[in-house]
Amino acid sequence: MEITRENRKWLDDLQLSHPLVIAGPCSAETEEQVLETAHALKDSDVTMLRAGVWKPRTRPGSFEGVGAIALPWLMRAKKETGLQIAIEVGSAMHVKIALQYDIDVLWLGARTTVNPFLVQEIAEALNGTDKVVLVKNPVNPDLSLWLGAVERLQAQGIKNLGVIHRGFSTYRKTDYRNNPQWQIPIDLKSKHPDLPLICDPSHITGNREMIFDVCQTALDLRFDGLMVETHPTPEQAWSDAAQQITPSTMIQIMEDLRIRKKDFSDASATENLEHIRTDINNLDTKIIGLLSQRMKLAEDIGALKKKDNVSILQSEIWKRTLSRMKEQGANGGLSDSFIDAFYKAIHQESIHHQQKMFD
Repeated sequence: MEITRENRKWLDDLQLSHPLVIAGPCSAETEEQVLETAHALKDSDVTMLRAGVWKPRTRPGSFEGVGAIALPWLMRAKKETGLQIAIEVGSAMHVKIALQYDIDVLWLGARTTVNPFLVQEIAEALNGTDKVVLVKNPVNPDLSLWLGAVERLQAQGIKNLGVIHRGFSTYRKTDYRNNPQWQIPIDLKSKHPDLPLICDPSHITGNREMIFDVCQTALDLRFDGLMVETHPTPEQAWSDAAQQITPSTMIQIMEDLRIRKKDFSDASATENLEHIRTDINNLDTKIIGLLSQRMKLAEDIGALKKKDNVSILQSEIWKRTLSRMKEQGANGGLSDSFIDAFYKAIHQESIHHQQKMFD
């Protein structure tokens, strides 16, 4: 897939002096609610009004959106405020209806992105459209699956593209509703710097109190924009009440966020940075050398286990090792989650090297 400046022309054409901001309720509930939200945001830096029309829910019986009857409400909001309209589509039928109403921006949700068959149907329904189409990351942390959805859209002649980072499901308990795993969108941005990248802090956090910090992190990582769920009375929202904020809070967040410079303006600071980076490079080289030595020792252990017909996995030893490393990491100012991920990767590689001795 080749992403060029042409694919972000829609964003460049907006000529914004700030990151793109898409805001609005999780679900369009009533016409009054939609219009109240839109009018509260119209004189701010918000460019697009978002609202869920069809809501994919984990379990049946939950509120699944009011459906197409909300689209005239949204078009009235656009007429009265000038805000562009963005909605989620989850099927070819949704696309057909959205295009009939001339909706400006369509996005594919996480549960849709995970299904290539469904993405293909939606892409074909959008064939040749000049609408902006955004793709949320799949539920699971799979960069190829995320980019694959973009490629399917691109193959149908859709040029105005972008992606939305909304975090990833995990079986481990974290502070987030969906773990951000920032390295995945960073890898995406490295591969395709011209593909607009938008952060959805509402679904990452699931908690309105954490919205600002995640927004700031996204901007610090040079995301192109934000999509934030905004509701006049969040506590009374029909869906995802805990993660929505009021329009006034949204406006205050936009005022408080800091846009970082791309580069240092001070020559001496740049010089100091290069010295520090040199020291880091030297340490990285030593780390790789030490890891290589560690894997050679793992192979020695594998040879001993093979000779005496002992199983590779020694769970109790591994648990003690991980516990010891977490304690040492904490003493060195390293987070528990980092040590956990780092040493699990080392352990997996060690098992691989031991297995080679059994082949």
